[in-house]
Amino acid sequence: MHFQRISMFILRSIAISLMLLTILPSPAQTSKKEAAEKLRLKQLDDSIPLFRGFSVKADVVGLIQKAVSDYGQYEAGLKLNLKDKYFPVIELGLGQTNHQDITTNTSYKTSAPYGKIGVDFNILKNKHDIYRFYVGFRYAFTSFKFDLDHPDVKDPVWGGTIPFSGQNISANYHWGELVAGIDAKIVGPLHLGWSARYKRRIAHNDGTMGNVWYVPGFGKQGGTRLGGTFDVIIDI
Repeated sequence: MHFQRISMFILRSIAISLMLLTILPSPAQTSKKEAAEKLRLKQLDDSIPLFRGFSVKADVVGLIQKAVSDYGQYEAGLKLNLKDKYFPVIELGLGQTNHQDITTNTSYKTSAPYGKIGVDFNILKNKHDIYRFYVGFRYAFTSFKFDLDHPDVKDPVWGGTIPFSGQNISANYHWGELVAGIDAKIVGPLHLGWSARYKRRIAHNDGTMGNVWYVPGFGKQGGTRLGGTFDVIIDI
């Protein structure tokens, strides 16, 4: 009886294995399908013209940030499409803040434009899908003026007070951004997308009053270097 059970188990195992072999594709079949798909995509790439159009986009995150806090930005961009692979992009924005610190009785105010230029690379295997997953970089710059109001500072050596306020103080910032994101076609020319960004300061001039509190397009000084966008995109 024990021998019969073992024999039945072996026979069933063999039968299941044979059935799976007939259902599942062989490694050779899989390789042929992959090669055929690669050839199809290459032929499609060769037939696609260099210029595939362009898109305009607007960021929603900056608007929400401006609505719920005392700083934020309005940002829009223009992106070219080259063979669905390379996407040169320019982004322009207006950064604003009107910050009041009730603890230190300090106020900081600025409103200034900023600009970014860079390129995104579509890294999906099928470059012509309705979805795009990309990585890229930006070079960004802003030149701005700010107002700083602060109570007079006591002089610890000579006594008395020293004014610590200023109007129209000039400053500028250069920084870079590493970008990773995705966008997807929703309907017609409408796409939605998001991106995560790591920002790194390259060079700066804070003016005559020490570190600035907020830099248009870059964000708060001393804050996280991580940021992001949620874009409404129209392909043209």
